[in-house]
Amino acid sequence: MYVVHVDNSAFFRKVMKHFLSELGLESKSYERGEDVLDAVEAHEVSCVITGLELIDMSGEDLIRRLLFSSYSMTLIAVTGSESEERAQRLSELGVKATIQKGGDWKEKLREYF
Repeated sequence: MYVVHVDNSAFFRKVMKHFLSELGLESKSYERGEDVLDAVEAHEVSCVITGLELIDMSGEDLIRRLLFSSYSMTLIAVTGSESEERAQRLSELGVKATIQKGGDWKEKLREYF
């Protein structure tokens, strides 16, 4: 399974990369949504984990662009703040899970792998 992670926080990208490695997953981290779109075209990506605030676009824009592409993958959103409205909207778009950073985010994310 090849997982792509994108987030505007260098620290969180590093932590996520290490966590995914502990799970035995091959992964690549990016800071820009455009880089993720390029990666999806170049590799067989099974899952995209995206933050909702990216450098070049919103996470929701990235999710929409991925959903309207011809590629099929699991989408997971990671957010710094909890919002039932946002989680519902993302779920309706086709996001498998919206997970809040902090607390037990690792345990929640582990459920999907």
